[in-house]
Amino acid sequence: MFPSSSKSNSQLSLFIIFLLRSLPCFLARKTPGFTLDNPEISTVYNRTWYNVERFFNATRGSQVIGISEIKNHFHRFGYLTLQNDTFSDKFDTRFEAAIRSYQLKLGLATTGKLDYATVTQITEPRCGVPDTLHTLHATRRYVFFPGKPRWSRPMPMTLTYGFSPDNWINSLSISDIRVVFKRAFAKWASVIPVSFSETEDYGFADIKIGFYSGDHGDGEPFDGVLGVLAHSFSPESGRFHLDAAETWAVDFGTQKSEVAVDLESVATHEIGHLLGLGHSSVKEAVMYPSLKPRDRKVDLTVDDVEGVQALYGSNPKFRPGALLEFDISTNQAFDFRIRTSTWASNLALVVILYLYL
Repeated sequence: MFPSSSKSNSQLSLFIIFLLRSLPCFLARKTPGFTLDNPEISTVYNRTWYNVERFFNATRGSQVIGISEIKNHFHRFGYLTLQNDTFSDKFDTRFEAAIRSYQLKLGLATTGKLDYATVTQITEPRCGVPDTLHTLHATRRYVFFPGKPRWSRPMPMTLTYGFSPDNWINSLSISDIRVVFKRAFAKWASVIPVSFSETEDYGFADIKIGFYSGDHGDGEPFDGVLGVLAHSFSPESGRFHLDAAETWAVDFGTQKSEVAVDLESVATHEIGHLLGLGHSSVKEAVMYPSLKPRDRKVDLTVDDVEGVQALYGSNPKFRPGALLEFDISTNQAFDFRIRTSTWASNLALVVILYLYL
């Protein structure tokens, strides 16, 4: 028999109600965020980005050791021009404007300050291709390279790709790498009238893929573990270079390193550049410029597809409805989990009120 209503029961009920209403909504497990506090990451990556807390909320007129490195970063990726031979550590008006441009491009709050979100984004591993700041359209966030270059062959076209026999890595098997790239090329081929075929004749391949270290002769040297992961060039160059220093992974189940980088995600992104796409401002898009260690991003979003189809048209077999359904379900997943958790909490509250009051 349940106890009758009393002062003690009422107090207990109020206490339980308080606990229930204070509980957070527990969401589905997500990949841990990239943080320089991770021992393995900080060991290999803090050569440039050490003690990042010193940058937080620095404002115009302040002088902070290391701001010159952020200025170099902005210069490399298209946000800040070099007026003198070197950058200073002063937080000046040009630097503030560069921060705002960077925040706007990458979908961050446009504060003009080196807040936590901005500094975290700066330190994330990313593609080495500079960010294109101007857009040729008003309603979408995909962008093209200046001049809107594309492969200019008759449609439907076939592009060949080959792997450099002299620039390889030993940490992955050749067969595993070939399977990954075949899948990555197939993602793009499924939405445009362009097919891709591997060739053994590397010298005559349209797209030339290789793993390189440091300064490798194209004016875009790699910087070691994390930092810049890879870069490729606009049509019809076909050059696709990956940093051989990375811990490349095709299966996170077998590759346990905290600094492992998903090869398929990077391959899919760089193929977008080879086709003529620049960096998107949509964080979920394959063409967003950064990728955290141990993250995977291999599915094209509506933004990716609309961008590449603006260059090449649509694959006749492509079903836009399926992509739209995937995009909507991804965007609604977060809201659905919150509403489910709230509903369960409210149901438990009703049961307790019924039993004790």
